[in-house]
Amino acid sequence: MIAIIQKRRYAYIFSLTLFAISVIALSLWGLRLGIDFQGGTLMEVRFSENIEKQKVEESLTGLELQSTSLQQGENNSFLIRYLSSDEAKNEQVRTALTGIHESAEIVRTDFFGSSVSKELTEKAIEAVIVAIIVIALYIAWAFRKLSRPIPSWQYGLGALIALVHDVVITLGVFSFLGNFYGVEIGIPFIAAILTVLGYSVNDTIVVYDRIRENLLRHSGKEDFESIINRSVLETIGRSLNTSMTVVVVLLAIILFGGTTIFAFSLALLIGVLIGTYSSIFVASSLLVTSSLIKYTKRNS
Repeated sequence: MIAIIQKRRYAYIFSLTLFAISVIALSLWGLRLGIDFQGGTLMEVRFSENIEKQKVEESLTGLELQSTSLQQGENNSFLIRYLSSDEAKNEQVRTALTGIHESAEIVRTDFFGSSVSKELTEKAIEAVIVAIIVIALYIAWAFRKLSRPIPSWQYGLGALIALVHDVVITLGVFSFLGNFYGVEIGIPFIAAILTVLGYSVNDTIVVYDRIRENLLRHSGKEDFESIINRSVLETIGRSLNTSMTVVVVLLAIILFGGTTIFAFSLALLIGVLIGTYSSIFVASSLLVTSSLIKYTKRNS
């Protein structure tokens, strides 16, 4: 039998290294926020005939707009988002857009103020924190019938630590990408993080559920560490196969989906990979560590 849990110290070293690097990156560089979190301008232009997206992009070149996002809509319309709320800059954008074709019509110009952006930031952080806590409490409740060798709440704690691990490392990667490659995050990024939490905890519960089954029917001759290792081996194929199918789809979206959903897809890809790893090597290992700590305290 392959000893995965017995070599958990290597997983701990790897995870702690990635976690520390991510925390340092976030401390030094933070995250490169898009207009969803900083404020800016949303302008919609409509044409009476079909205009290529590339032509609209070319018209905005040279205006030195920050955090520009161009999205093609229905009825030959385009949505342009950019960081500036300066009226002089907005007039330059209008002039550039109306110069593309004589039928160009500026349908609307909306502004995102800093107060709205601040509220969005606070709500996004609250959503992630609440999701993590509720997931941990649910797992503790779901495994309430297990009391040996560790209480049920430690299953929830293990999942909580694994989820924080996944989120911080994903944020650390985006801190690095934002600082060196200008990758920005917006509201879709928060949706990706919440999706990653759900995916990661799903993998963790599958492993935990197998541990519960094996604990309830074991003969007493097998120790807790061996039971967890066997449970991980019994579920690892399912976890890897499921993750790889998702990874293939996300790679296709990243390569061919365009810039609009790039950050969202990349966050999902990183989160799925880290979440799969943490479910197998971190969340389960923490249960063994908790039992050893409890045993040491009881015999000290």
